[in-house]
Amino acid sequence: MPSLHISLHQPSHKLSTPIPMASCSSVQAIQFSPSVCDGTDTAFSPNPVSLLQKCTSLKELKQIQAFTIKTHLQIDLHLVTKFINLCTEHPTDSSMEYAYQLFDKISQPDIVLLNSMARGYSRSNAPLKAVSLFVRALQNGLFPDKYTFPSQLKACASAKALPQGKQLHCLAIKVGLDDNLYVSPTLINMYTECGDVDGARRVFDAILEPDVVSYNAIITGYARNTRPNEALSLFRELQARKLKPTDVTMLSALSSCAMLGAMDLGKWIHEYVKKNGFDRYVKVNTALIDMYAKCGSLDDAISVFENMDVRDTQAWSAIIVAYATHGQGRKAISMFEEMKVARVKPDEITFIGLLYACSHTGLVEEGKQYFNSMKDKYGITPVVKHYGCMVDLLGRAGCLEEAYKFIDELPIKPTPILWRTLLSACSSHGNVELGKKVIDRIFELDDSHGGDYVILSNLYARSGSWEDVDSLRKSMVQRGVVKIPGCSSIEIDNIVHEFFSGDGVHYVSTDLHRAVDELVKELKLVGYIPDTSLVFHAGLEEEEKEMILRYHSEKLAIAFGLINTPPGTTIRVVKNLRVCGDCHSAAKFISLIFDREIILRDVQQFHHFKDGKCSCGDYW
Repeated sequence: MPSLHISLHQPSHKLSTPIPMASCSSVQAIQFSPSVCDGTDTAFSPNPVSLLQKCTSLKELKQIQAFTIKTHLQIDLHLVTKFINLCTEHPTDSSMEYAYQLFDKISQPDIVLLNSMARGYSRSNAPLKAVSLFVRALQNGLFPDKYTFPSQLKACASAKALPQGKQLHCLAIKVGLDDNLYVSPTLINMYTECGDVDGARRVFDAILEPDVVSYNAIITGYARNTRPNEALSLFRELQARKLKPTDVTMLSALSSCAMLGAMDLGKWIHEYVKKNGFDRYVKVNTALIDMYAKCGSLDDAISVFENMDVRDTQAWSAIIVAYATHGQGRKAISMFEEMKVARVKPDEITFIGLLYACSHTGLVEEGKQYFNSMKDKYGITPVVKHYGCMVDLLGRAGCLEEAYKFIDELPIKPTPILWRTLLSACSSHGNVELGKKVIDRIFELDDSHGGDYVILSNLYARSGSWEDVDSLRKSMVQRGVVKIPGCSSIEIDNIVHEFFSGDGVHYVSTDLHRAVDELVKELKLVGYIPDTSLVFHAGLEEEEKEMILRYHSEKLAIAFGLINTPPGTTIRVVKNLRVCGDCHSAAKFISLIFDREIILRDVQQFHHFKDGKCSCGDYW
């Protein structure tokens, strides 16, 4: 990759040896028809600038350039600049190659032309060519301006080239442009896109008077790097500074609410969106659908969708995914049929929603048909997420050998997550032998994920293979693998409370544990029996196993919700792992005896508990 370790000096303009420009005769099939111009009578020839305004393809652009050569206008820098700008506006490999030939023919290109080339490269498949061109420009005396760094930093962000981005940052400091209102946001974006969110925050904190663009950059960075709490904290700070948010701010704030399951704050943002006219943006409405769906309110998501005047592919996909994740697979499929009637073309996300819907409702044959139609009918090439949905579809239905064969014959190298999906299905169906084969395939790729060991350990324990359990746990210790603790959260009065299995929030843990003890007593009176077979520890008494189950994070969060919300209020809980079978059973009883709807979002789907039943139909 190019390096920027060079010193600055006064401009001398000349770039390195230019690539020879294609002559008129070498340009592919360049022949103007008489209706355009014949290049012979310049008195009646059209103005090339007016021709450029009508240009719609690279082929036409080459014809216009041939005309300028015939009429001796090819040295007009103003005209060549327009050629280059057209090529870089919507860059493709061929248009950027052509732009480079034009650029490199110029004996004394200025910084404006360089910036135009860099903008094109930053949006192309070869973004670091922008940096290479910049290095050449610096070596030959061109001096950067405030428009140079944004394109260069966007190129580094696109290529995830943090070392080059840091060098550009140093150069921006050296020339005194690091705090420029155009440069600062792109610096923040570069760091966040390269995964260095703390570096982005240091840039932001150094800005004396950050504007809304800088706030948007850092808020978006936190949201995209799954740090929603920091994103929402800065969103509140922006408001405290009396800065007016934009639609970009709304998208990131809603995305953060969705990650946290922060329904109350999401509703407040929705009101803000309506009050300030942001609901005219299709993307903001789509983000609202996603937020409500992920916070557990399918009805609100549907309401937003139905009130949209314009619905694009992303909006339709969002509502299909919403229905699918909330256990309404048939409705998700019905929405897809409506989407086709509306003549809106589906995309990759649409099919993820459809396959998810089929997987979680046992529609195996329908799922296979949708998967096959992706490429055959819609020209969409499946990616890892689609393959994962198919493995989950087959695994949940008990077609374990078929799922194994499906992964083994994929046109891409299988990722650990595909094998993990099958391992989870092996555990659900108690297939120890296939589970062993699958874990070997996982460990070939990654042996550091604690969840893999836990799933296989539990599978061994259920089959009574305690020696294998001990051996697996020793392997975890030797390899330094740590089990991820179960964590559940609940939002009450705009505060998100987190609970970990075996513990409560410290200042209320004693009272909360006592409340859970009383809750379990009531549940037992109506038929709840703790499923101690889910506790996989040898030598424990039944009472000890029951105590371990009792303080699972889901039960702690639900109990906290019962204590701290009025009767009849819906309880919404988010868990970082799959809900355990015993907590799933307990939640059904709680919804029955307390007449509460409980919406539990785990790592795979939503469970709506009401009147003693769950929306998943226990197919999970």
